[in-house]
Amino acid sequence: MPSKIQTIVTLLTLTACCLLAPNSVAQAKERPNVLLILVDDLKPALGCYGDTIAKTPHIDSLAGRGMRFDMAYCNQAVCAPSRFTLMLGSHSTSTGLYGLGSQLRQIIPEAVTMPQHFAKHGGYRTESLGKIFHIGHGNHGDPESFSVPHFKEKVIEYLEPDSTDGGQLTREEAYFTNQMLDQIKSLPRGAAYESPEAKDEDYADGRVAAETIQRLQAAKQRRQTEGTPFFIAAGFARPHLPFSAPQKYWDLYDPASLPMPEHEALPVDAPQVAGKRGGEISNYKPVPTQPKAEFSDDLKRNLIHGYYASVSYVDAQIGKVVSELDRLELSENTIVVLWGDHGFHLGDLGIWTKHTNYEQANRIPILITAPGVTQPGTSTKQLTESVDLFPTLSELAGLPAPTGPQPIDGVSLVPVLQNPSARVREHAYHVFPKRKLGRAIRTERHRLVQWKTIGGDDVPALELYDYQTDPLETKNLAVDLPEVVKQLSIVLEKYPAPAARDR
Repeated sequence: MPSKIQTIVTLLTLTACCLLAPNSVAQAKERPNVLLILVDDLKPALGCYGDTIAKTPHIDSLAGRGMRFDMAYCNQAVCAPSRFTLMLGSHSTSTGLYGLGSQLRQIIPEAVTMPQHFAKHGGYRTESLGKIFHIGHGNHGDPESFSVPHFKEKVIEYLEPDSTDGGQLTREEAYFTNQMLDQIKSLPRGAAYESPEAKDEDYADGRVAAETIQRLQAAKQRRQTEGTPFFIAAGFARPHLPFSAPQKYWDLYDPASLPMPEHEALPVDAPQVAGKRGGEISNYKPVPTQPKAEFSDDLKRNLIHGYYASVSYVDAQIGKVVSELDRLELSENTIVVLWGDHGFHLGDLGIWTKHTNYEQANRIPILITAPGVTQPGTSTKQLTESVDLFPTLSELAGLPAPTGPQPIDGVSLVPVLQNPSARVREHAYHVFPKRKLGRAIRTERHRLVQWKTIGGDDVPALELYDYQTDPLETKNLAVDLPEVVKQLSIVLEKYPAPAARDR
């Protein structure tokens, strides 16, 4: 027997053009719901991705319901731009939205985001909780995207007074609450991690999970009485720094068994612009503030411990939400997506956090469950980008393909969801802006990065890595493999010229 979603997609495809108006009540009553779970700084450090250290039973269980994308990549390893690519279906180089403070409605006033598309064409009630669009660094999110006001929660949060020098405003809290942005360096640093005896709801992600559960309960009632489908985006902050998580999640791990960095030097022969030292991590104590300072082994181990504890904490919150979806008997007619906004360096290449074009900063988890379309426990090596989720979810819901007005760079993954061996793209594309813009092509085996000034005629600096022979990115092979560079450069040059920054 076909599931509700499979039947819905088939019927809507056949009838949308000639029988029903796009916004008709009859159509809305039959559409699948959407639960979009966004997790900040989540790399594939998950049991379902083969990480033998991670304790993530709930996300692993979610992966078992549908399809796991093993070669999924963000389009830019920065919180705000990455979320813009997801919600717009557009690359940063298409929109010019490169920065943490980029203002969507100033640059593309008439942009139609994914939730707006679902509301307009499918009659969905769209809701957002936690970290969806980036709020902070001068950015205030995008209230226009959702049907009801956003449920805002903290990203930077501490329970222990010592973590904030007795309750002072810390640098990162100021960034994320848009306070004293011109005086950041005068503020104290908050702790990089803490592990109090605390309830899950004492931190923001626990409260987001509890509120999402209430929203699901209300959404079921609304669906029964009004026929309104829901699009709920629930965003979780951990494992973003600080690694603040209740002690019980720290206790899941033996510090001596944690995976320490294997290779801590930058790639041999890599251009200077590609490397990173310091950055975001330096705004947390007791991390050294000198860019090239050595981290002690104890500090490295504590940071890695904090990351894994935070992943387990957010795993438990996601488990509560999915469990409620099941209890309400909504799973059979709800598309569930889990997405990490970008990856995270844990000392590999000597780098911490994100903000690079390297593998650990850009590879992300994507899990999709679409009952009747996906088969339980499947996986694919289809190269996938964040921009692909907008057209994919639109097709699964029987909506028209998104058309903008922003450029739509994503492709629908529905053929892959139906058949894991199907292919809809041959590579993934991502970028990172520094003094120059690094544009990257990731194939199943290689990554080419071209660093060049936007709009300039300078000779580009090149990086090439072979993940079959050198998965740790120890050496830039651009000079050694000129034919591969030439082949991937041809692919890269097919992309439009990148939009200017700060338009």
